[in-house]
Amino acid sequence: MTVLRLALLLICPLLVQCAGYRLGGQRPAQLTEVRRLAVPTMANRTLEPRLSSVVTNSLIKQIQTDGSYEVGSMSNADAVLKGEIIQVNRSQFRSVRSNVLRTSQLQLQIFCKFVIEDRATGKVLHRGRANGVSYVILDSNIQNSEAQSLDDAAQRMASAIANEIAEGW
Repeated sequence: MTVLRLALLLICPLLVQCAGYRLGGQRPAQLTEVRRLAVPTMANRTLEPRLSSVVTNSLIKQIQTDGSYEVGSMSNADAVLKGEIIQVNRSQFRSVRSNVLRTSQLQLQIFCKFVIEDRATGKVLHRGRANGVSYVILDSNIQNSEAQSLDDAAQRMASAIANEIAEGW
């Protein structure tokens, strides 16, 4: 009886291998050879100060958390992820009940475009766009509220980019 259980225990992993499943992420076909990725500071085409470093740091953290790519320097990377922050939108999401012109909740959106290039040849491997949205309830310190909301939107955008390059969607 125990020999039969041991035999079944040894055969089960072999049967699962035949099912076509693989552990880990399914990278897009054009990025299968990329193992190490360099992420230089994104270009900032907006008037928002220090946004490029916030977005780049969020992106690096998200890629490292996902684990599909190793983040490295330009000298030892297989490919380079170059990005550009193209727009930041602020819009009123909710207003004060007694005064519709006064904002109580703000919606912030960050838009960027990015490209992954082979470091050796310069060939474009992947091109994409992403955005991140955040909502903030305004309090007495509006600058602090907006800064926290921009950080949240940057993290959401970084998550969208990491999902796209790691899973293909």
